[in-house]
Amino acid sequence: MPSVLKATNDIAKRGKGKGKGKATEDDVPAAGKRGNEVEKKRKDKTLLITSRGVTQRMRHLMLDLEALLPHTKKDSKLDSKSSLHLLNELADLHSCNNTLYLEARRHEDLYLWLSRSPNGPSAKCHVQNLHTMDELKMTGNCLKGSRGICVFDGKWEEEEWGRLMKEMLGHIFSVPRTSRRLKPFIDHILLFSILDNKIWFRNYQIIEKDPLHPSGPPQTSLVEIGPRFVLTPIRIFEGSFGGPTLFANPEFISPAAVRASVKREAGQKYRVRKEGEMDRDERRKRTREEVPEDQLARKKVFA
Repeated sequence: MPSVLKATNDIAKRGKGKGKGKATEDDVPAAGKRGNEVEKKRKDKTLLITSRGVTQRMRHLMLDLEALLPHTKKDSKLDSKSSLHLLNELADLHSCNNTLYLEARRHEDLYLWLSRSPNGPSAKCHVQNLHTMDELKMTGNCLKGSRGICVFDGKWEEEEWGRLMKEMLGHIFSVPRTSRRLKPFIDHILLFSILDNKIWFRNYQIIEKDPLHPSGPPQTSLVEIGPRFVLTPIRIFEGSFGGPTLFANPEFISPAAVRASVKREAGQKYRVRKEGEMDRDERRKRTREEVPEDQLARKKVFA
């Protein structure tokens, strides 16, 4: 009899423990599994690095991007511009799966590399119309470390390179919820739009109340913060900082070629002006030689 009571108590304890503990896969129905699926957390981290020879404006742009993206990790400048594969190793050391590389050329041209490290893809863009926060002095403001909403217009879905760039920009500029330096606020919008095959970047603050009537009804509006710049896509590679070319912009003309064309036009104008001066001098000399000598000339009178 005691053995029967002991066995009954053991069975009851097992039943209670099974109810209180975690349910096994057999106990959970199929619909319950789908409803209780844990969302996979994004752990995107972006390595922010520049090359040697950056100017003051380029450095301020890097600081603005660092302030906007709390999930970035800044590293010292890269010494070599020909060994871009080292960026994948630096990203691996910092546990980053995205890379933003600001490459300066001739102390006046700025190129922006966007890459998904270490397997790619990657894109090289030319930065134009750059204006930092200090230059703009806009009235908009947002909390440092807050999350921003990445907004893309409808033209991104028209071409394949636009869809690929949209995916890359979304991974790099959207701040994951698991970032350590993140503030739990969403108070600004990062706008990416395509116009004339160029990518236009703007940053706006979200204002939910009218500053002139704070007690009135909510009126959502946008105020620009900065910075602002324009990206011209040059090439998109299959790998990270190299590999087969997926897209090449046929309309892109390098800034060095533009400056060479301007110098060539200025040299052509100078050449035409000098040739005109020489023709004018020869024509005057020939005219003086063809005119007969005057009898009342100084040489004749005071000979």
